[in-house]
Amino acid sequence: MGVAGGLVDAQAKQVLREAVDAVVNSFAKHTQGYGRVNVVEALQEFWQMKQSRGTELRNGALVIYESVPGASPPYVCYVTLPGGSCFGSFQNCPTKAEARRSAAKIALMNSVFNEHPSRRITDDFIEKAVAEARASFAKPSSTPNGVGSQGSGDEKEDPNTGIGAFRFMLECNRGRTMLEFQELMTVFQLLHWNGSLKAMRERQCSRQEVVAHYSHRALDDDMRSQMALDWVAREHESGGGVVAMELALAERELETARLAGRELRFPKEKKDILMLAHAQVCPQ
Repeated sequence: MGVAGGLVDAQAKQVLREAVDAVVNSFAKHTQGYGRVNVVEALQEFWQMKQSRGTELRNGALVIYESVPGASPPYVCYVTLPGGSCFGSFQNCPTKAEARRSAAKIALMNSVFNEHPSRRITDDFIEKAVAEARASFAKPSSTPNGVGSQGSGDEKEDPNTGIGAFRFMLECNRGRTMLEFQELMTVFQLLHWNGSLKAMRERQCSRQEVVAHYSHRALDDDMRSQMALDWVAREHESGGGVVAMELALAERELETARLAGRELRFPKEKKDILMLAHAQVCPQ
């Protein structure tokens, strides 16, 4: 089983590398006509082009890179796009520069793919996304937020549920693409994971009020610090061990998603928040 699983994993990684290279080479052909594309420059130019054509980017068109500190390979780099989506180096990178290029490659591929009509938020897209969200919460949650659900048939319309808030958010963002919508979606994923949505429901806040409030808030250091404090409080209430356990889970989830070339904003933010909390409960 182990050998077969390793073979399948290696094949999946090869397919991912080939797909990324195909998109990057196609982009180079249609934008420069010849030569090897500089993916870091191409990614930045892509988003500047989108902004120049009228795409509303709240934080501008700047692409942000974050290298993970490390004294030896493999090196890891993350890139956050203007809409809030995050991708990471998906290859075994021997240098920091190669890790940066690897992250830029997967981000460029997703940026190009994001232009396909299927990635735009429409009524059909909303129905499919809500159905997938309901399926993902079909089993009782094991997270400390207490939001375990066996989603009822009315849940997707109920204003007092996370699924209802998710639908409302999508409806408020019709016409945008998923990469442009990513930061707002990540905020609400974090609020659900952190238990904040449950607390707001208990205070009788409507989904309109919650969405309106957080639609204008950036996912910044202040929000991360507040969520980290919630986890510190949870650590003290539980008698210890919760933050370390959740951090280990978040690190594994992020690593698996990164190597598979998936979008990373939610798992990366979870890890960053839990690292802040861990630094407070286990000061070195």
